[in-house]
Amino acid sequence: MATFKDMEDSLRNFMIQEQSDAHNVKTVNLAKYNNIKIWMDPSKNPIAHFNVRISISEASFAISDCSKLNGGLGYEERFVLKWFGRMGIKEKLIELWNYADKNDKEDT
Repeated sequence: MATFKDMEDSLRNFMIQEQSDAHNVKTVNLAKYNNIKIWMDPSKNPIAHFNVRISISEASFAISDCSKLNGGLGYEERFVLKWFGRMGIKEKLIELWNYADKNDKEDT
């Protein structure tokens, strides 16, 4: 089973790779991606979702179609959308959601 750390590493690597191909590679601050955080909180929102924090920006996305539920990541949001479209990402997020939702229900 994938872990949140696996997903964070996957998103971080994807974002760095996407920007390394860009013409502005010299102006990219890669250090800010060291603190990417992905988590889920079924107790706060019953819709299957995942949260992403990059630096001080934060947003929630529906797992069904990666539509934004709230928040914002600025221009980096486009990288999250492209990353979500990669093979296997949605399935891993669903697996994590099912595990998080099950554990949340057991705690109540």
